[in-house]
Amino acid sequence: MTTVAAPGPATIGLDTLDLLRSQAFVDGAWCNAASHGTFEVKNPADGEILGSVPDMGTADARRAIEAANAAWPAWRKKTAKERANLLRAWFTLINQHGEDLARLMTAEQGKPLAEARGEVVYGASFIEWFAEEAKRVYGDVIPSHGPDKRIVVLKEPIGVVAAITPWNFPIAMITRKCAPALAAGCPVVIKPAEDTPLSALALAWLAEKAGFPAGVLNVVTTSRANTAEVGAELTGNPIVRKVSFTGSTAVGKLLMKQCADTVKKVSLELGGNAPFLVFDDADLDAAVAGAMASKYRNAGQTCVCANRLYVQAGVYDAFAEKLGKAVAGLKVGVGTDDGVTTGPLINEAAVAKVERLLADATGKGAKVVTGGKRHALGGTFFEPTIVTGVTQDMTMAREEIFGPVAPLYRFETEAEAIALANATEFGLAAYFYSRDIGRIWRVSEGLEYGIVGINEGIISTEVAPFGGVKESGIGREGSKYGMEDFLEIKYLCMGGI
Repeated sequence: MTTVAAPGPATIGLDTLDLLRSQAFVDGAWCNAASHGTFEVKNPADGEILGSVPDMGTADARRAIEAANAAWPAWRKKTAKERANLLRAWFTLINQHGEDLARLMTAEQGKPLAEARGEVVYGASFIEWFAEEAKRVYGDVIPSHGPDKRIVVLKEPIGVVAAITPWNFPIAMITRKCAPALAAGCPVVIKPAEDTPLSALALAWLAEKAGFPAGVLNVVTTSRANTAEVGAELTGNPIVRKVSFTGSTAVGKLLMKQCADTVKKVSLELGGNAPFLVFDDADLDAAVAGAMASKYRNAGQTCVCANRLYVQAGVYDAFAEKLGKAVAGLKVGVGTDDGVTTGPLINEAAVAKVERLLADATGKGAKVVTGGKRHALGGTFFEPTIVTGVTQDMTMAREEIFGPVAPLYRFETEAEAIALANATEFGLAAYFYSRDIGRIWRVSEGLEYGIVGINEGIISTEVAPFGGVKESGIGREGSKYGMEDFLEIKYLCMGGI
């Protein structure tokens, strides 16, 4: 008989036990669901139960929305500096509790502890950035159309914001949405992913300690079974004026349709099918390092992962060999173990998808040269994989893999590479490696993507605009542009002067 350790802080290794919450956060208070229902949160590495949180429904979501709306008048009247000071206090507390937040994230999401630590720093950077940007929301004075008139343009907070966030970056995706909203003067209602609510609740506890007024930041937790009804309330309630969502394109389209009835402003960061192009003039060692960072980070579970690796024919074999040697150095295991680079996939459905895509590819002639199956550790661990001889007729050319699988495609010419890269409905991130300055400009301008990494495999930063084109989304997060989605423009025309 297997003995399972009792769930709770002792098994996670937290120094500050209060970070592990078992209630949702609404209107400045920790609370249960109206139904008193709960759902369990499990560690994807071993299935251990980490705790239970409220399984909230429509009534709970409505109460959070109404609390946010009640808090809005006072919040928007605060000066930008007052809001910035609260954001800065939150930023400081997150950094002070960074190790605990990283351990909590690794426990519920599975990523290696080193990556979790990096995400805490990355997530906090958005709070710092938008604390500073809060004081730089400028309007305009426009030359008037008449001598007795004056035209002024103001920027004002849009109102209550609903933030629906994914499981793969359970801290950064919250801060990237909430920091600009709060900085602009908007209260927020956060609906975290059902797989990773504990990180969201820990952030809420730190926001409470930072001194945010009641109702300004709310967290509604819900199971997969209740997600649709809570989502319908967030998108259908007329009090909510903005919905920001990160997740699949299919769900994003559904939320966009639901928001149409009340004409809400939406920001959508959706699916990607990122091409990674390696030209024959590339520094192959740098290209391999970039591919490793882009493809295998978070076990391949990111929306900007290299999903299709296109390698020019003249360097295809050399690149494949170098990549194989690098992949051989990866260590699969529980995220808290020393030296682990690759954690588990989030759930069994994720493993099944990877297996389906590999079966389709090998059935059509592709060859697995490294990995290709579940890891000996069992559960949802999967071997880092390389597949060669992949072609456009294989399903993985069209679908996000969301797993540690690098498919290598062969191309001959620059024009062919651009055409293959653009042959998708998605347009989030793309990467390419070349040392030819003319090619760099031509390819950069030819790629139909919102983000392009040139001789660089990691493109996320708080100072640059993150977002896609085509069916990869609407709007931008981060940078000075990230504030705009939470502001409305008001034009004042003063006559009789």
